[in-house]
Amino acid sequence: MLVLGFKPKDGMLKYGVFLPDGRSEDTMNSPKTIYRKATGTLGGASDTIDLHDGQQTLRGEESKELWATTVVVDVGLIVQLPLHYSECKAKHTTTLSLTTTYQARMPRGSLFATLFLLLLLLLSPFEAQFQASPRNMACSSKIFWSLLSNRAQSYSYTQNCRYHKIWKEKKMVIPVQQEVETEEMISDATALKKALKFFDANFFNESKVKEMAKGSEEFNVPAFRENRKLVASEDGGLHNPSVLVFNSSWGENINRALDASGNFNYPSNEKVQRPSNEEDIAFMTITELGELIKTKQITSHKLTDIFLKRLKRYNPVLEAVVTLTEELAYQQAKQADDLLAEGHYLGPLHGIPYGLKDIIAVPHYHTTWGSTTFKDQVLDTEAWVYKKLKAAGAVLVAKLVSGSLAYDDIWFGGRTRNPWNILEFSTGSSAGPASSTSAGLVPFAIGSETAGSLTYPAARCGITCLRPTFGTVGRTGVMSISESLDKLGPMCRSASDCAILIDTVRGKDENDLSSRDVRLQDPFLVDISKLTVGYLESAEMEVVNVLSRKGVKMVPFNLSYTVGSVQSILNITMDVDMLAHFDRWQREGHDDQYEAQDQWPVELRRARLIPAVDYIQAQRARGKLIREVRDNFKEIDAFIGNATDWELVCLGNLVGIPVVVVPTGFKPVEDVPKGGTNRRTTETTGIYAPPDQDHIALALAMAYQSVTDHHKQRPPIDNVGPGDKVPFPSD
Repeated sequence: MLVLGFKPKDGMLKYGVFLPDGRSEDTMNSPKTIYRKATGTLGGASDTIDLHDGQQTLRGEESKELWATTVVVDVGLIVQLPLHYSECKAKHTTTLSLTTTYQARMPRGSLFATLFLLLLLLLSPFEAQFQASPRNMACSSKIFWSLLSNRAQSYSYTQNCRYHKIWKEKKMVIPVQQEVETEEMISDATALKKALKFFDANFFNESKVKEMAKGSEEFNVPAFRENRKLVASEDGGLHNPSVLVFNSSWGENINRALDASGNFNYPSNEKVQRPSNEEDIAFMTITELGELIKTKQITSHKLTDIFLKRLKRYNPVLEAVVTLTEELAYQQAKQADDLLAEGHYLGPLHGIPYGLKDIIAVPHYHTTWGSTTFKDQVLDTEAWVYKKLKAAGAVLVAKLVSGSLAYDDIWFGGRTRNPWNILEFSTGSSAGPASSTSAGLVPFAIGSETAGSLTYPAARCGITCLRPTFGTVGRTGVMSISESLDKLGPMCRSASDCAILIDTVRGKDENDLSSRDVRLQDPFLVDISKLTVGYLESAEMEVVNVLSRKGVKMVPFNLSYTVGSVQSILNITMDVDMLAHFDRWQREGHDDQYEAQDQWPVELRRARLIPAVDYIQAQRARGKLIREVRDNFKEIDAFIGNATDWELVCLGNLVGIPVVVVPTGFKPVEDVPKGGTNRRTTETTGIYAPPDQDHIALALAMAYQSVTDHHKQRPPIDNVGPGDKVPFPSD
């Protein structure tokens, strides 16, 4: 193709042939030289623009503007193109390297026409402007002559640009119409510029905001929609888990532990005798009930019958049960009794009734997630934890209340109450498991925690609970809030019961990418006299004193870290993850049906305004927090502190450390009615350990409970006092 360079300032004309491969030749068998210079320079020391002519690179820099005029001659078109870098610069935020190539096909026999057009060029003043950006090319001219035939209407334009280290290539046929900004485009850009302040990103100029608006519409939104179709057509996070996996292990703790495949050595209760009173049976521990079944002092069927009757009697007041699994319970109880009759004893959970938080799926029964939206939902799947318990011979008697979408104690059927003070609520989304265990409606239950849903209701209802190391218990078949925060844990009457439960349900769930074989030592064999345990100012000193007398080295302790945004890191992580799992729910307006409008609806709307960049920054801050918390355990094996301090709850969940919640006593309620009351406010403490060291926290809790009886007390749900009246259904 014939390319001619024209310098407007001095009128000099250079001409020659430019080929795409960079060679300079003459199609008219006469060697010519293509132009070698361009006038002017660019603006900004770091901004450059390259014009390749096949012989050398023309580069201008450190000035305001580059004018290099190229004339492309072909049959059918003559156009003069001054390159304005100032038009490009507004489109970029980093160095732009721009290469423009204009190609024109030369039909045979067109030499005369070419010379004629060249003459017109020299005699005819006209101007055309070219604006380049990574996104488009626009060409407009005051005089645009299209002459002669239509034979040469094929022009190609190639622009390669480096924009934030991403190379893009676009080809288009010219002539091209300049894009006209519509009122809608201007309005969108204006709205976006105003909205950016809510993302703390209102530092872009107008042209950049326009580019962002168009880019979002053309690229982001279609990608968002495609991804939602792929993975977000169902709510709850049961399918398509994130591949961004959180591993809470600190590495060296694994080397301290024994093989995870070995079971604990459970304590023997050979002297246990069956009480004559069913009330006393209802408040026995797992090991005690297990001994009754093993020695055939009671059948699983009878035990199931006792707890089903209690569930039916007390649930109208406590509002702790969603679904009684009565038919399944008697079926599983019969299987347990038949196995024992055949001489097969499955272990301490053989024939023991229990309840599951109603975010855990069981086939043929509703899994409501506590929500009006999902109250009729039946999931045809067996949750991993349910499979483990079924294999151990346990008997499921009830699906217990989860606060709506695992937020708090409010659900579509009401609000779950605290058995120790039925005029207050249980708090936390594991409300049903905590309340039912406290009231003796089940010997134990499985709850969950993302941010306090095990620890808060356990503390309020006065039971013992283990929030295990993150990843200890598989979560397949469980509604998900956050894949890097959600944990399942046992809610029991004693620390020894928690130890039995965690030993039963721990292990690697192949469908839960975050689960792993957490290598725990046997808590029943830990020598606590070799432990150094710190205690915070918030610790219950009775626990400190008891453990000290038991031989534990107790030392004052301050949890030190520099990250000041612990609570906001948790909220950002939890809310964005939750929104990803309930995207459709929000888009279809189901949040308007939510039982507590100041909870998930508000948080998830706010989560829409959390940029991906700042979500990742929160995870980086989380990593810093984990490293700093890890350093605190260099001189101690565990520490004692408040179980419900919100900062500690957030920190513990972000880091993934275990904690055992232990009841430590009771105090009078604040709202004592005239005539008095038997209602009480529970007092508790938390025993915290490093990840994979749950056995240490359990061993310390068992040591404390071996010489105290707070965990053995029964709430006054049948006799709240002369000043309180609670309606109960007739027997």
